[in-house]
Amino acid sequence: MPDRKHQGLPGPGPDPVRPLGDGQGGPGGQDGSDGRDEPETDAERRRRRAVFLRELTEARELRDRVQPRRARAARMRRQMRMRTFRW
Repeated sequence: MPDRKHQGLPGPGPDPVRPLGDGQGGPGGQDGSDGRDEPETDAERRRRRAVFLRELTEARELRDRVQPRRARAARMRRQMRMRTFRW
């Protein structure tokens, strides 16, 4: 039985494909500003939120593929929670 703590998968870390700073002065930028010089528009916020939600969904799908037993257990827990939920 493989060790449950270490399954040979890399831990969380920076994405090797994307550089840390996007050069636009936003959070995580390399120019030292925090991006609060001018207010963020609703369109920018929605765009960032959409990207975040896409990446979150992708990460969940990847986790479900690599750990099918854990994904099934989580699905069962969610179903049970919904069955016992009272409106």
